[in-house]
Amino acid sequence: MAERYLGLMSGTSLDGIDAVLIEVDGDALRVEAALCHPWPEATARELHALCTPGENEIDRLGVADNLVAREFAAATQALLEKAGLAPTDIRAIGSHGQTIRHRPHLGFTLQIGNSALLAALSGIDVISDFRSLDMALGGQGAPLVPAFHQALFAKPGALRVVLNLGGIANISVLPGNAGGVYGFDTGPANTLLDGWYRRHQPDGGNYDASGKWAASGKPIPALLDKLLAHPYFAASWPKSTGREMFTLDWLDGELAGSAYAPVDVQRTLQALTCHSVARQLPASDNPKAQTELFVCGGGAHNGPLLSELATLLPHWRIASTAELGLAPDWVEGAAFAWLAQRFIQRQPGNLPAVTGASRPAVLGALYPA
Repeated sequence: MAERYLGLMSGTSLDGIDAVLIEVDGDALRVEAALCHPWPEATARELHALCTPGENEIDRLGVADNLVAREFAAATQALLEKAGLAPTDIRAIGSHGQTIRHRPHLGFTLQIGNSALLAALSGIDVISDFRSLDMALGGQGAPLVPAFHQALFAKPGALRVVLNLGGIANISVLPGNAGGVYGFDTGPANTLLDGWYRRHQPDGGNYDASGKWAASGKPIPALLDKLLAHPYFAASWPKSTGREMFTLDWLDGELAGSAYAPVDVQRTLQALTCHSVARQLPASDNPKAQTELFVCGGGAHNGPLLSELATLLPHWRIASTAELGLAPDWVEGAAFAWLAQRFIQRQPGNLPAVTGASRPAVLGALYPA
């Protein structure tokens, strides 16, 4: 019997709330409707601030927790209206929440968005807190999307890699058999690009649209080498990271004493994303074979970044996940709708080979409407 699930996702870039409605019938899944709900400017500003340790965090966190829930509820309502559906048509919401801390080396991760309030406002059962049990079992709690990528995008006997270019870049390596799947965060993508852009182009919006500003600069080889020396890039997986590690403060420290043009730094940050991804992709058993890399996330619209990645990966065919039937903007939202369905069906949502958890587990917690 077909059921509908609604996924809500806001990533580290804070560029909006992705709301994705899926219909699941057995192993078949299709996206029925989707939209991006913008964050109110003041809320986004406060969430950006909470991502960095500061004063009076507990009170500010409590207020933000409810603000996020209300915006998630507004996104839900907008999507239901777009689809012409009522809350009773939806089996459950899968809410990722908004990550404001991810400290796997300390054994904790924190996503806010008061799920009880979201359930009350939406009139729909909410499944959330997908990462905590994986971490309790010794895992990183991230990335969780490789299990979804395997279910939707794997091709028997073929090596495919799915690259998500959000605030942080992550890859899912799909070798064609479920037992061999692995994935991890490769490092920063839009989080540094967006932050540096906002600092130096304050009247140009929240991000470098289509990578145009970066494309007008020149890469700085010495700076690129310095940034790539960060130990995270050489660490073995399982591994995950966040904006707590790759901050503008970290970048400022690496730039200390230099006088580089800001646009050239932006171009170098683009190169950092591309080189860190390329260096951590699996080597093909047949170097003459063309391996497939499917891109999703906001970075899928950054033409100059994808062109640079293609130059670094001449034996890879690079395409959008749209070619596989799912638009790049809706992959992560659909993944959390799918994780909600896995919870309802009491099916594991994690891959221990990806996160490092001691066993597969049913992920999430239920907040009844």
